[in-house]
Amino acid sequence: QVQLVESGGGLVQAGGSLRLSCVASGRTVREYTMAWFRQAGGKEREFVAATSRLGGLPYYADSVKGRFAISRDNAKNTVYLQMSSLKPEDTALYYCALGSTFVRTANAEAYEYWGQGTQVTVSS
Repeated sequence: QVQLVESGGGLVQAGGSLRLSCVASGRTVREYTMAWFRQAGGKEREFVAATSRLGGLPYYADSVKGRFAISRDNAKNTVYLQMSSLKPEDTALYYCALGSTFVRTANAEAYEYWGQGTQVTVSS
């Protein structure tokens, strides 16, 4: 059984930082493409960042490029999202996703497994 468990969310002031973690069980993260998505209240889920199972440079949404960084710790079977210079518009429920795709894609349908999410709230 595959489980993805996110943590690290919380309330932070604009300009602050948070690091989200996603611990996987049932799969080895280094063998899969991993991504973060987010969904704000009343809005559709949107892509944030992805790192391919093949390695190479991560892929980011334009809205977070230069502020967020996705990384893996294979020894801990964990994926991280380091978020800096946070803005109120970054407020959302953040989800970790795992997929067999070889492509670091923003297409949510490419990811087979999802976590329950961790809430990030950025105050102005």
